[in-house]
Amino acid sequence: MSAASGRAAGDRGLALLLAGWGLIALGSLWLRPLWPVDETRYASVAWDMWLRGDFLVPYVNGEPYPHKPPLLFWLIQLGWAAFGVNDWWPRLVGPLCALAAVPLLLRIERLLRGGRGASPWILFGTLLFAGFVTLTMFDLLLADCVLAAMIGVLELSGGERRAGILWLGAGIGLGVLAKGPVVLLHVLPAALAAPWWASRLRARALRWYADLGLGVLLGAAIALAWAVPAGLAGGEAYRRAIFWGQTAGRVADSFAHREPWWYYAPLLPLILFPWLVWPRLWKALRELFAGPPDPAARFLLAWLLLALAGFSLVSGKQAKYLVPELPAFALLAALALERARSAPRRWEMLLPLAGFVALPAFLYYLRQAPGVPGAAHWAASIPRWPLALAALGAPLLLAVAARPALEQLRALAVAMLLAIAVLLVGVVPAVVPYADPRPAAAVLGRLERGHVPLAHLGKYHAQYNFVGRLRVPIEILDPPEVAAWVAAHPGGRVLTVERRRQAGEGSAAPEYQVPFRGAWLQIWRGPALLMARPELR
Repeated sequence: MSAASGRAAGDRGLALLLAGWGLIALGSLWLRPLWPVDETRYASVAWDMWLRGDFLVPYVNGEPYPHKPPLLFWLIQLGWAAFGVNDWWPRLVGPLCALAAVPLLLRIERLLRGGRGASPWILFGTLLFAGFVTLTMFDLLLADCVLAAMIGVLELSGGERRAGILWLGAGIGLGVLAKGPVVLLHVLPAALAAPWWASRLRARALRWYADLGLGVLLGAAIALAWAVPAGLAGGEAYRRAIFWGQTAGRVADSFAHREPWWYYAPLLPLILFPWLVWPRLWKALRELFAGPPDPAARFLLAWLLLALAGFSLVSGKQAKYLVPELPAFALLAALALERARSAPRRWEMLLPLAGFVALPAFLYYLRQAPGVPGAAHWAASIPRWPLALAALGAPLLLAVAARPALEQLRALAVAMLLAIAVLLVGVVPAVVPYADPRPAAAVLGRLERGHVPLAHLGKYHAQYNFVGRLRVPIEILDPPEVAAWVAAHPGGRVLTVERRRQAGEGSAAPEYQVPFRGAWLQIWRGPALLMARPELR
């Protein structure tokens, strides 16, 4: 087969892979709701901004929302402006961001070495990325911005000064608008290390760093075009939060998700499954770095490892923070596998195969023993067929165990696609009744339309505002405030979240209760709540 025909076959295969992910994205619209608390909260922020007609300052439940910049909310509102307010458009933003990563990846491949298009297969076959494809979150959007900025870094290193500064500045500026100045931690370490991975830059290091500075200044100008007027409009507390709390304050002393520096190390085999447990990749990487220094390999290694080191030093940590580094891993793995010389061996597919079998085996264990401490209530509702299908289908990977490396990686990527499809169709419907905000949101929507005041006891994440199309904020109460609120709103309702179902009847029972995320959501008439919980009087 000629190189041209092989590339055409690869393009057709990639198109089919992306079509498969498109079907999963469309299927998720029917098979699951917006998941609380993150997806529902972000949709509620966009909804609140839409109701206010204020596209400058994000709001949630009637209050300024300084925790995230507005780019994701703008994209949601752009779709609503085109198609009307609906549930499906916010759910398609994530898949579209995942799709947008493909041309950006392929451009980086061409800038590095004229690659053969393997990196999108690896990216979509990586567990963490696959898990985010259908989610309404910021991380895939930020990954696109980081990819754009890295195109700028490579254009600059190749002497394309104008294009490089524009790409770098646009990537950084949009990245700030996507998730804040954290984009710099994804981009700048590798850019600052450029004289190591591109030896030709050592003779003009001063010019290099000056151009990087211009790109950063352009990015800052793009971000400040929103941040300055938003800070003035949002008030002092909002201004302080977006200019300090989301930058140095979060790096130095995270207000959430604080973890030790080694947090990511034990998670990497899961985050990068199946590739990190595939011996074939390790052999290819060893061959790649055993040879003469390769600028492309060094660039990708600097991007991946320096960002990982930076996020290990930041106090707040979550696995999703590494999503923008997954393209770097995909590009590095593709580079190594495309240049692999050693012959494949059948046993190298055994560890990935075992990983694909492990999840259905674990879910089957939970299904058979739902009384195990910590086991989810929904586990007993999982049907047997998806677990059997996943477990019996995984050994088919052995059929490609002796094939060339690129064919094996495509088979693993397809296996990830099929595994996610089986989970979505077979397992997710068992979870939905325990994590669906729609039934409670419908009740709250009817109450609001009847002009009934609503309040929530304790922390509230706005999980019902958009789903129920609520137009009035739900008042948030601390326990000492409940009695006074009930006295001022005798016909009002108070939402509570309790670990156990309320067994009372009559005047001491909630008006409505439903299982929700391992607890019970309860809607009370005020007097009934005070009767059932005397400590609130």
